[in-house]
Amino acid sequence: MKIYVGNLSYEVNEDDLRQAFEQLGKVDSVSIINDKYSGRSKGFGFVEMSSDAEAQAAIEGLNGKELKGRAINVNEARPREDRGDRGGRGGRTGKPPYGGGGRGPGGFNKGGYGGGGAGRGGRGGGR
Repeated sequence: MKIYVGNLSYEVNEDDLRQAFEQLGKVDSVSIINDKYSGRSKGFGFVEMSSDAEAQAAIEGLNGKELKGRAINVNEARPREDRGDRGGRGGRTGKPPYGGGGRGPGGFNKGGYGGGGAGRGGRGGGR
């Protein structure tokens, strides 16, 4: 069973986590999640235990316990939810950006910006 471990001190490494969990059962794998840009720990990780019974014992035995100065949160890992569109700058959608877009077939001197096509310097409005 995969276990989520949160509120980790930035000083905790995978060996520290393994040692804490091995007291309660056989550990199959340990991973601490790091920021992809800085390489620094994000303060959480995952531990996989050999059996559900050992995992449950680890959850009950370690949740709220202190590890390197911080009380850790330990619970069963849940599948990552689809976070949907995160507002990134994805590919083109066929729509012009910001509701505007190109100048159309007439180029620059075909109105635009409220003018009536009067060209440079003219009023372009009805007077």
